[in-house]
Amino acid sequence: MSPRKHVWNDVRVLLLGVVCLALTSCSSLGPGVPEGFSDSLSQNEAVPGMNGASSPAPAGASDSRAEPPAATEGPLTLTVESAILLAVESNRAFRVERLNPPIRRTFEEQERAVFDPVAGATASTRKADAERLARAGTETESFASKNTSGKLSLDTLFPTGTAVALEATGDFTDSTLYSDSFASTRVGLTVTQALLRGFGTRANLASLRQAELDTLSSEYELRAFAESLVSQVEATYWDYALTERQIEIYTQSLKLAEDQLTETVERIETGALAETELAAAQAEMALRREDLINARSSFATVRLRLLRLLNPPGTENWERDIVLQNQPIVLDTPLDEVVSHVRVALRMRPELNQALLGVKRGDLEIVKTRNGLLPKMDLFITLGKSGYANSFGRSFRELDEDNYDFLVGFTFEYPFANRDAEARHQRAILSRKQSVEAVGNLAQLVELDVRSAYIEVNRATEQVAATLATRKLQEEKLRAETEKFRVGKSTSLLVAQAQRDLVASQISEIQAVVNHLKALVELYRLEGSLLERRGISAPGREPFNLSLGQ
Repeated sequence: MSPRKHVWNDVRVLLLGVVCLALTSCSSLGPGVPEGFSDSLSQNEAVPGMNGASSPAPAGASDSRAEPPAATEGPLTLTVESAILLAVESNRAFRVERLNPPIRRTFEEQERAVFDPVAGATASTRKADAERLARAGTETESFASKNTSGKLSLDTLFPTGTAVALEATGDFTDSTLYSDSFASTRVGLTVTQALLRGFGTRANLASLRQAELDTLSSEYELRAFAESLVSQVEATYWDYALTERQIEIYTQSLKLAEDQLTETVERIETGALAETELAAAQAEMALRREDLINARSSFATVRLRLLRLLNPPGTENWERDIVLQNQPIVLDTPLDEVVSHVRVALRMRPELNQALLGVKRGDLEIVKTRNGLLPKMDLFITLGKSGYANSFGRSFRELDEDNYDFLVGFTFEYPFANRDAEARHQRAILSRKQSVEAVGNLAQLVELDVRSAYIEVNRATEQVAATLATRKLQEEKLRAETEKFRVGKSTSLLVAQAQRDLVASQISEIQAVVNHLKALVELYRLEGSLLERRGISAPGREPFNLSLGQ
């Protein structure tokens, strides 16, 4: 075998090894964060516990998880559970929010596209009728030539920092200056390996990993939005029940005031009471009418808010009536210790997980900018085989001959001072430090939120018992004042005041029950467990572990 054959074989082995090394790095293009996050919400079969924390379903909710589809016409009959599921399916703001993770995922594909192979092709034909200086050097001579050339190429960049370019070129020339035509074919391979800046998968995949973290962050953001939506639906559901009950209370109080006015008029006509007693009874009845008007207005407003949140199917939704199948009741569910709820919040709160993702993203930015501090030094190797003949087909067959070219070398580049890269790296370090501080601050705020909500739940629970006792005492007070009025030992004004106090205590009682339910929902939202407690599976369910990067 000739010496040139030996050189050709040695170089081929070397280039094959470099290409194989680059190909093994393609496995790094896979997702750097856990997959399995759904783009939509779905219902679990059971409500999982949260580290031993109690996991009550919505008050009055049915045990069956299968809810019939909402009717498109007529009154909208709702349980708390069906209201939540309808909102998750149909709420327009949530539909908008659900598109964010798929949108963010397209940025991942853009970063992966950097490593996609790029194929290229060029072809050209040139024809010339011209003159040139004759070889004798004293006159010109005419000539005609035709040149056809083409090129096929395939270029790709690997995460290792290896760039591979494969190309095949062909050239055919036919000229009157020569007796024969000339054709050449060349097949070449160029491998360029970054040795400093741009070397290794960590630096080259950092942007892709950041895009994956951004997608995961959008899933945590979607989860936070879903929890906020569910809490709004439950709170508005109970507000609707409250306004319904207020209308009932004010209607009953108006009937009681009318009865009191009738009795006062009768006793004035019989001379048992002075005519001055009439004004107090009439004023009280007018006040009850005013309260009833306000209650009906509040009821209509809350109905519109609830319809907006639910966005039920059908037309003319703004005019639909709503029938609630659950009424406010106090949940007999003792809370765990506040530290248990804090631990859940530090694991599950979407905003905190997003902040941890920011720290991880900062780590990747430091990797990128640290790599940018390095000089640019690349090793390149080019190897080609050529064939020459008087026709294109024959020149291709001549590739097996000993004609080859081989080029190896280095390129080096480094800016003096390198201030741009230094500034980027310093900014990345400071931004990462800022993210760490932000996580600590947010964790403290999360704990404050949970502890404050825990106090509110306990206050609301105690308030329920207090308002119940107050209402019973006000009923007894009104009964006694009415009896005294009938025997002439009280006045219409005192009776009206007792009626007013009873109405206020009835409103306070139902308000306390609703506040208790809303306080529980708010506690679960602030600890990040509301969806789990309501049996809803959503993206961002798993907490982000910064130490593991997942």
